Amino acid sequence: MRFLKTLMLLGAVLAAASCVTINVYFPAAAAERAAEKFVDDVLGETRDDTLLLEPAGWPKNAMLAVVGNVLDVLVPSAHAQQPDFKINTPQINAIKSRMAQRQRQYLNAWFDAGAIGFTNDGLVSIRDRSAVSLDQRRNLESVVEDENRDRRAVYREIAVANGRPEWQEEIQQTWAREWQRNARPGWYYQAPDGSWQQK
Repeated sequence: MRFLKTLMLLGAVLAAASCVTINVYFPAAAAERAAEKFVDDVLGETRDDTLLLEPAGWPKNAMLAVVGNVLDVLVPSAHAQQPDFKINTPQINAIKSRMAQRQRQYLNAWFDAGAIGFTNDGLVSIRDRSAVSLDQRRNLESVVEDENRDRRAVYREIAVANGRPEWQEEIQQTWAREWQRNARPGWYYQAPDGSWQQK
């Protein structure tokens, strides 16, 4: 009798578990494609995959394949349809336009000089104030503050545009990797431990 009750309980648990499908997960591959386009638009460059910085450890494609295969096993019906990751709203486009203008007007030269670098959390940081003239230093601080305000806003807006405000941190990390991959030779970026590296 006890065995039968245990068996029935186990059957009920398995039946309940089989009814649960995960309909919402962070669409990492779609977010990476969106980040590539966004970063290309802001930096105003065509991609040269031979210059891209790959994260330490496994190659990007190998990690994506493993994650994809695990998701296939765990949630086969949950991701049958490839999600549309939205980055094209009036708010996002307005922020992107400001960022692109700031990139051309100020940031490219400061990245080239080594005064600023991409942080490991999707922002820009002043790395070496002495790399710019004294009269530019106040402007440097102001422009970097404006840039980071727009970056935080755009990560939030992208999450909201996709109906998932809780994705903001994952979006920011996806964009952080893409900014670093697109750094030009000589530009600085932060390693995961916070140390500055030069591409």
